[in-house]
Amino acid sequence: MDRYFTYKQYLQQRYGHPVYRVGVDAGFSCPNRDASRRGGCIYCDSFGASAAYQRGSEGDPGYIPLSCRSLEDRLEAVSQQIDTGIAFLRQRYRPEGFSLYLQAFSNTFAPLEELKQIYSHALGRYPFTEFILSTRPDCIDEAVADLLLQYRSQVSDLWVELGLQSASNETLEFIRRGHAAEAFSEACVLLRSRGIKISFHSILGLPGEGPAQRRETAEFITREHPEALKIHNLHIPVETDLQAMYLSGEAVTAAVPRHIEQTAQLLISVPGDIVIQRIVCDTPAHRLCAPKGFAPKGQVIQMLSKYLEEHDLWQGKALGWPRSDTGGRNQAYEYLR
Repeated sequence: MDRYFTYKQYLQQRYGHPVYRVGVDAGFSCPNRDASRRGGCIYCDSFGASAAYQRGSEGDPGYIPLSCRSLEDRLEAVSQQIDTGIAFLRQRYRPEGFSLYLQAFSNTFAPLEELKQIYSHALGRYPFTEFILSTRPDCIDEAVADLLLQYRSQVSDLWVELGLQSASNETLEFIRRGHAAEAFSEACVLLRSRGIKISFHSILGLPGEGPAQRRETAEFITREHPEALKIHNLHIPVETDLQAMYLSGEAVTAAVPRHIEQTAQLLISVPGDIVIQRIVCDTPAHRLCAPKGFAPKGQVIQMLSKYLEEHDLWQGKALGWPRSDTGGRNQAYEYLR
């Protein structure tokens, strides 16, 4: 029996089969960067969280970021990425459904007309099951939320992923997020009032954070109650300000046992009806300064399950959430429908 509400379990309950994300870089930047994607948070490199199977041009000397290209070129690149992604996933997994995942950088950071052209073009490429956008809370306003609402009827579910990272405003300032935690509360109100599902990203092990900050983040997640949560261990990409901090001894990364312990503590401190979409980061090796030699994702998942079993822990335990299919997972699914 699962001790936390996995994304795989949610998809099986929601659709009766797995649904695979087609990760797309649509050429957006973010408020913390210029058009060529320089600047940003201390841990963010110039490529963002693009899908592994879409990274073929990263090492090309003459590579020009999509954000510096014309809209026509960007739309063509989106089409190519969708076709490449679907072909790759079909060959590897033989899926029954796909989600469109606008993944890299802030995918609501552009004029409304540009957003509309890109969203409509991408969704018109294939009958997707879900539409998922990764963005920042300060890139959500009434107009953007209303635009997103127009696409709800084209998919079974519409999701917005927000990069919380930490609920500590001191930490957010240190990592140069450019906004406070209160921005998440405001974005959640706008999205939830339109029936748009929300996923938070959190990073365990950020510089200067300890048990107090992790509790603050868990309490914030519980209070805002997103439908899903992604948990990342701290990764230090190359050519970032965080790498310079790491090399000077100002930042450290957790070994697997520590990350598992911290992940378990976060899981027991958030409601059991929040879907856990990720429990470990997977930056590609050629872009990663640290940690080196971290266990593969599948092994970390197994180790976490073993840890939860050995310590009799489960998602929401500290909040009194029951550990049973009747009281937990089924109740969670009803909440998410």
